[in-house]
Amino acid sequence: MAATHTISQRLHHSRVSLNEHLPVDHRLSRVYRFGAGIMGLFLLVFGILGLIHQIGFFDTGGDKVAGLNTNGTLSVLSIVVGLLLLFGMAKGGNFASTLNITLGILFLISGFVNLALIGTPRNFLAFGMQNVLFSFVVGLLLMVFGMYGRVTGFLPHDNPYWKARHEPHDEM
Repeated sequence: MAATHTISQRLHHSRVSLNEHLPVDHRLSRVYRFGAGIMGLFLLVFGILGLIHQIGFFDTGGDKVAGLNTNGTLSVLSIVVGLLLLFGMAKGGNFASTLNITLGILFLISGFVNLALIGTPRNFLAFGMQNVLFSFVVGLLLMVFGMYGRVTGFLPHDNPYWKARHEPHDEM
């Protein structure tokens, strides 16, 4: 019976969850905030510069801002995502981490989708190959910033996520 209880405990402790509690003042929050802030600031500036150039909303003529193709729709979308990331920076903690991971995945998906749309009439965001590469890089960076200290097999024993996965839990 003791062996069954041990196996049950191991299975319970091996479950990985990204929603574990992070103390508000934990140093990992600075990483999540920095990642969200730097990416959000860049996207916000890119979007504002795109709107200042007064490019049409669905113009696919290849207008460039900061070396990337853009149009009004992509500029507004960049501003919205940039503001969302800046909000995540302000909130910090698990929210910023989860937001970074989620938006990172969406940037990667966007890169693949827009790669397939280059050269077609459905490329309404005016993506070029440099935009696809940018989307991949931003997606990977956001995921790294969001997963830092949360997702690895080698977390230090003082890490709050390690503690949450390895401390005994009361089960009813």
